[in-house]
Amino acid sequence: MLGAVATRWLGVGLATSLAVITLALALTGRLSLYLNPDSAWFAVGMAAVVLVGAVASFALPLGSEEDHGHDHAHDEGGPGRRMRAGAVATVAGGVVASGVVVALLVTPAASLSADLAVSRDIGAAPLFAGADVITLAASGDTSEFGVGEWAGVFASATDPDAFDGDPVTLTGFVTPGDDGVFDLTRLVITHCVIDAQTASLPVSADARAPETGQWVTITGTVRADADGALRVDADEITPIDEPQDPYEY
Repeated sequence: MLGAVATRWLGVGLATSLAVITLALALTGRLSLYLNPDSAWFAVGMAAVVLVGAVASFALPLGSEEDHGHDHAHDEGGPGRRMRAGAVATVAGGVVASGVVVALLVTPAASLSADLAVSRDIGAAPLFAGADVITLAASGDTSEFGVGEWAGVFASATDPDAFDGDPVTLTGFVTPGDDGVFDLTRLVITHCVIDAQTASLPVSADARAPETGQWVTITGTVRADADGALRVDADEITPIDEPQDPYEY
């Protein structure tokens, strides 16, 4: 009986728990801490399907999952050893999966940290910045640009002077910079937090830089230095609370 209950938990139980967590996050508006909102509908739909399947599974007698392999359990040869090895792997995987689910249940939803953003910043041009962003920026229509789009422009612009003087109002968190400046940073996700990439802009200001991790809104101007590097010259730095949706997409 205990084995049957464990098997049911590893299948239906874990899947149902994850489905409930997904729906709870969606209903409380916190699913965007893990998924791109454009993909949330798929996650919610799959969670609903899993719950329907979980309800239907109660029609199966407890232990029916193991009936198909029962006749082979007493084989002491190679297949029997493989089955025992598979059982050990299943138990180990079940413990890990159960730990993940329990952690999700007891840990409050939270955004990725500034430390993680720094660790993922490899100093290369952002992979999410396409040529269309540079073309749009060159046309002068940058009013809707976030940190991610500007990071693409800063890394890829072949004519930095074309952006000198552009006004910006941007929101992000502070990370350490170089040469007496700090960076304004956001994490940009394509599908989910697993593929989060760091986008950072160098910021110069007369005022002292806020502490690392502090969220701020910066109003200022894009400036091109003599060496062609772009930076944001901040006129105003306003500390704010972390936004409800801390990522860019």
